[in-house]
Amino acid sequence: MFQILVIDDDPAVQILLKRMLERQGYKVVAVNNGEEGIKQAAIGNPALIICDWIMPGMSGLEVCQHIKADPKLSTTFFILLTSLDSIADRVKGLDAGADDFITKPIEHNELQARVRAGLRLHQLSRDLQTQKLILETELAEAADYVRSLLPSPMTKPFSIDFCFIPSRQLGGDCLDYYWLDPDYLAIYLLDTAGHGLRATLPSISVLNLLRSRALKGLNYYQPSEVLRALNDTFQMNYQNDKYFTIWYGVYNRVQRRLIYSSAGHPPAILLSPQSNNPAEVQLLRTPGMPVGMFPQVKYTDGFCNIEKNSTLYIFSDGAYEITKSDGTLWGLDAFIKMLVRLQHPVGCQVNQIIQQLIAVNPQEVFDDDLSILQVNFN
Repeated sequence: MFQILVIDDDPAVQILLKRMLERQGYKVVAVNNGEEGIKQAAIGNPALIICDWIMPGMSGLEVCQHIKADPKLSTTFFILLTSLDSIADRVKGLDAGADDFITKPIEHNELQARVRAGLRLHQLSRDLQTQKLILETELAEAADYVRSLLPSPMTKPFSIDFCFIPSRQLGGDCLDYYWLDPDYLAIYLLDTAGHGLRATLPSISVLNLLRSRALKGLNYYQPSEVLRALNDTFQMNYQNDKYFTIWYGVYNRVQRRLIYSSAGHPPAILLSPQSNNPAEVQLLRTPGMPVGMFPQVKYTDGFCNIEKNSTLYIFSDGAYEITKSDGTLWGLDAFIKMLVRLQHPVGCQVNQIIQQLIAVNPQEVFDDDLSILQVNFN
């Protein structure tokens, strides 16, 4: 049974509305002022409120604003009862959050019709809210599943750490690293376009495919060949319009040599220590379209020697495409400067970087997945 709250300082109107509504099978609670109405709404969580506009003390507009500001009452349908019928007054009421109006004197059939319509919208809002909670729960479970697939931090023979913070909608970030043999380590980070499960599933598919080395005959030591094979396997089509960017590298720990290739992905950042000076910055990237966007794309390899105590950062664009409080984009250059500043004079932890990004971001959550992988060649 729906509960309806009546707020009116006129006892006669209270009695009239109570009788009319109870005959329709509704549970009705009546109070005679705005303050009591707000208290009763918080206690009873009514489906619908009928409130007089002009009352001593708190007006109907003020009551409406208080009700609409309470998240727990977000689905409550609010009807203003008024003898004011000008367009300006109705605009004022709508701006305050009112959902509908009933003009005095009260007409029985109109009251019934407006209450029925209001309760239908209330129920629809409740259903949508429930579905939203279910969807958010499923996305949270999907994010936990992705986390469960990610590798554990590594400490020997050098250290690798990372941070994966999914957005509220969950995106397509994924990362992995594993030994191809005792001397060669494969490491990559990818970002599928879009949000939601349709972006997450291709990322998981790539992770499983590479981790299991299911692409037979492929030289996993050659990054450009790996990207070419992925591009052949994950071509866009009319059923699945998802493509992804990726940075893939293979590190030879004996020769201290890194070979890498990228497909539309942000460059990896290599910071090499300089005595008494900020670290030297190298941007590691190669030309290449995102995987799946076009067939028969050619990818190339880049090479880099790794100095002792250097640090490599691989990340998704969510790490630097952050809209600041003034509306401007933070950007890659600012992100690199932050890494250099945190690295000098001693190295930094991944959680220090995340704290800096949280300080830059004016919102409670990040708009996009945020993934950062840190390799300390110490």
